[in-house]
Amino acid sequence: MSTLSKTDLDAIAINRIIEMAWEDLTPFDAIKFQFGLAEADVKALMKKELKFSSYKLWRKRVEDCKTKHLAKRIEGIDRFKCNRQRAISNNKITKR
Repeated sequence: MSTLSKTDLDAIAINRIIEMAWEDLTPFDAIKFQFGLAEADVKALMKKELKFSSYKLWRKRVEDCKTKHLAKRIEGIDRFKCNRQRAISNNKITKR
């Protein structure tokens, strides 16, 4: 992995990266911005951490999803998460 090594990622960070990778509206650029992992690094992490069948489902989903890459996004989508999604983990805002 490029910017962060495997030892720099704790279980919480790995779980958050996996969660962000599964979200349709979260582009790979957001993961790179927050964790410093390029798309190839995220794919390698997902392959290592997920069951093979889950990884195959995720890869198919990512290939068909136009919102995972900023260049393919429909104009007007300018957020990283769904506006109906509750507060995300690692957020400084307290949950009420």
